Amino acid sequence: MPSDEEPELIWLRPEHSGRGPRPAHSRTSIARAAVAIADAEGLDAVTMRRIAAELGAGTMSLYNYVPKKEHLFDLMTDLLAGEYELPERPGGDWRADLTALAHQLRAILSRHPWAVAVITRRPGLGPNGLRVTEFFLAALADSSLDGSAKMEAFSQLNGYVCQFTEWQQRSTDAGTRWLADMVRHLRAATATGRYPHLAEALARDTAPPDPDAAFERGLQRLVTALLAADPAD
Repeated sequence: MPSDEEPELIWLRPEHSGRGPRPAHSRTSIARAAVAIADAEGLDAVTMRRIAAELGAGTMSLYNYVPKKEHLFDLMTDLLAGEYELPERPGGDWRADLTALAHQLRAILSRHPWAVAVITRRPGLGPNGLRVTEFFLAALADSSLDGSAKMEAFSQLNGYVCQFTEWQQRSTDAGTRWLADMVRHLRAATATGRYPHLAEALARDTAPPDPDAAFERGLQRLVTALLAADPAD
């Protein structure tokens, strides 16, 4: 039995009915204002009242475009997906194509530090996100992985970038105090002799980790693993 309720997903809702006067605003203009606020002041500063003030609009009028805060997050993250600079088609080297996508996502998240929390809490695929997804799948078109495995690989690649970015943000926010405390904690733990493998691992490399190098190492291991189950390999 069909439901008369409005769809939960904003992409299933028409932006405007096509009747009446031309809309004064758009989902895109609202998302741009929200992203600008989040970039400058953090996600907590993003409210419909604040967006309305930036746009010179009435707060309640914006709910005609964006009924819920969750819808606003969907619009914001899809706007960021529009920052990917994708060639017309993949280059034919799946490792290079996937690596490039991961680096672009990391750059986007670096420009918009608040985005990790939104993407991991409410992932979605709007028009820009679909464009990126299509490019990813096109890069793996010659792989014998089935559709589900390809979509899982896409999720795993994005998840790695988000997780690494979040770790790096937390480390940066905590500063050297956090790192110094962690070193003290690990030294005390390994000195007990209960963790010989950890002690050996830490003894091999005492230099502070280089985030860029660590990201690249982890990325290449992941990209290799994503297609390891491909029967064609």
